[in-house]
Amino acid sequence: MSGDSDCTRTSPSAGSPSDNEFLPDRPKYVCSLSPDLVTKAREELQEKPEWRLRDVQALRDMVCKDYPSLGTCLDDAFLLRFLRARKFDYDRALQLLVNYHTCRRSWPEVFNNLKPSAIKPVLESGFVTVLPHLDPEGRHVVCIRPDRWTPSNYPITENIRAIYLTLEKLIQSEETQVNGIVILADYKGVSLSKASHFGPFVAKKVIGILQDGFPIRIKAVNIINEPRIFKGIFAIIKPFLKEKIANRFFLHGCDLSSLHQNIPPVILPEEYGGTAGKLDISAWNELLLASEEDFLRDFSALVLPCDSSPHDMLVSGDADEKQCDDSLRGMKPQLYYCY
Repeated sequence: MSGDSDCTRTSPSAGSPSDNEFLPDRPKYVCSLSPDLVTKAREELQEKPEWRLRDVQALRDMVCKDYPSLGTCLDDAFLLRFLRARKFDYDRALQLLVNYHTCRRSWPEVFNNLKPSAIKPVLESGFVTVLPHLDPEGRHVVCIRPDRWTPSNYPITENIRAIYLTLEKLIQSEETQVNGIVILADYKGVSLSKASHFGPFVAKKVIGILQDGFPIRIKAVNIINEPRIFKGIFAIIKPFLKEKIANRFFLHGCDLSSLHQNIPPVILPEEYGGTAGKLDISAWNELLLASEEDFLRDFSALVLPCDSSPHDMLVSGDADEKQCDDSLRGMKPQLYYCY
């Protein structure tokens, strides 16, 4: 299904009831938010339930007018993710949606054949998982453990694929769209050789996706057990971070009491001084792998238009890669110094 034909059939002007008779049947949006979250969305995201579908239609019309060949899903629930992520600012939500597709099309190593079964070895390694309990703010905690990755087994892009699919699964929940997520990254055992795989080119790509190319609200990034080498890693990351996101990084070192000020022990596994039992990755792995058909169906609509051109891309390939390689040469001494 092409984006152009989809827009042609689904963007009638407001107030044209006769046109609506010819619209294809779309899944009818039904809000699943609790009254408390409806209030929170109104206060924090400028979401007004009485105007919600009007806002979705406005974004849909903008897509069809300005990007008729984007090839995106135009369902209410899908577009609502982007509106919530940008506090119902139409222009910013549209740019986020365009960036979402641009990122997917400009990094084939990550997004080709993207499905849970394709990243099963990463899931089984425990590199990324989601803790079973929500934090007091109703947010999922995504746990990332780089020490579980063996570079000789598969490239770093496989880890990125696993993180991306994890976020795609989480953002299906309206509660997550409103509350956001928290990241817990355990850098125990990260060596210089492993850190060298995460150079500026990869860093810029990943951060570009998380900041400007994916409809999720990252409310905190908690780093624990970071070695001295992390100073070099963070030196690579920080130039690409917006100030708001940079201020949400918390470096705890080996101080579990510091971590517990941000994430309560009651939801943490024993490995991090918590009381929620041993860290179990099987439940999340099973949930993600069971979603294979859903991902295949959802991603099948995200096709690359025939008339797309390199200047439409958020990241311009060779030029950025050269620039980042130059940056890496300048930053490598920092890595060795910190190590």
